[in-house]
Amino acid sequence: MILNTTNPDIILRSYHAQDAEALVAIANNRKIWLNLRDVFPHPYQLEDAQRFIKMCTESEPHAVLGIEYQGILAGSIGLHLQVDVYRLSAELGYFVGEPFWNKAIASEAVKRMLQYGFETLHLHRIYASVYAHNKASMHVLEKNGFILEGVKKQAVYKNESFTDEYFYGILNE
Repeated sequence: MILNTTNPDIILRSYHAQDAEALVAIANNRKIWLNLRDVFPHPYQLEDAQRFIKMCTESEPHAVLGIEYQGILAGSIGLHLQVDVYRLSAELGYFVGEPFWNKAIASEAVKRMLQYGFETLHLHRIYASVYAHNKASMHVLEKNGFILEGVKKQAVYKNESFTDEYFYGILNE
């Protein structure tokens, strides 16, 4: 699957087995790990990338995609579909490798993933959480119309300290 964006340099696409080494190159970075949940390993190794890619390619619908910038794997973005009474909601998660920061890649990827989530997956609500120190990610969400819904004080224990977690949401209206 390929999702084109309004920027011809950026596409969202399904993962392929041959992406494993490129994924390790961008994901094995402490600065990335500090902004993600602990289920995301650090150091990030080839086996981690292979396991992740296998999970992404086997899931239906394809809701976790690679972010490609000028033909190079630059990051990852996904909608984690919810179940039961939350079945029309999804949690958005994403990261962009450090060499690709400050190029508006995340903003464009989020914009396109919202369109996919609302128009193709028929979601009603998409939400995301961000750690207090990640101002760049907050800006990406706000730029794409997300509203700050609340802050959980010291809800996250990461890197041997507590931090606040900011919750953002957007509705398909």
